Amino acid sequence: MSKISCFILAYNEREKIVDAVSTVLWCDEIVLVDSGSTDGTAEAATALGARVVQVPFEGFGKLRNAALTHMTGDWIFSLDADERCTPEARDAMLRIASDPASASIWNIPRRNWFLGQWIRHSGWYPNFRQPQFFRRGAMTYDLLPVHEGWIPAAGAQVRTLPADIWQFPFTNIAQMVHKANRYSSLGTAKVGNRKGILRGLTHGGLQFFKHLILKRGFLDGRAGFFIAAAYFLQTFLKYAKRIEDGQAPPPSAGAIRRD
Repeated sequence: MSKISCFILAYNEREKIVDAVSTVLWCDEIVLVDSGSTDGTAEAATALGARVVQVPFEGFGKLRNAALTHMTGDWIFSLDADERCTPEARDAMLRIASDPASASIWNIPRRNWFLGQWIRHSGWYPNFRQPQFFRRGAMTYDLLPVHEGWIPAAGAQVRTLPADIWQFPFTNIAQMVHKANRYSSLGTAKVGNRKGILRGLTHGGLQFFKHLILKRGFLDGRAGFFIAAAYFLQTFLKYAKRIEDGQAPPPSAGAIRRD
């Protein structure tokens, strides 16, 4: 039978990593790709049987490609620390891996829990990132530092898994704001020279409208409003930080005149 390897990216995810690893103990190999955690993440994963490799963080695209080099299985399952594999998803992947004629790349729908409820709209369900289950060699990742894409091998077929996994992206609003701040810093390269306060407000406003209205986030109540607001904040900060990059440095102490 085909061997399935699972890799999990992590940095200071001690509160989440035990639950994540516990849902993939059925895999033949579990590799935690850690980037210098200091909170016991690596030790907790090791205690559950995961193999830990240390890879410096230089953007998510490069990190995921590095993870692939440590996989030994015929099939690869990519799980993030805030995601949980459900029994239904496990069974579906086992069936696929046992079928030599199955497609090589599989998207997996994610069901998100936030502010005490399952999010059913807001662009969060069904929610997809890069394909999370694929034959080894069937795809790689591009080198974008955040919101990285994926590159299929020639002739690879792509399908959608008929089962969800769960995601618990934020424990509280502070974590949501922290991620918006971090991802806006990683995303400034996408802005290029298209900087400006008005442009940031416009693009941020469009993201807010998209997730609250077009994606029907208002049906998720206050959670939907916070999700839309987080997209506005992340987008606006991306443009604001691009403006900041071009600012002149402050004058040295020796340049200050004393009258």
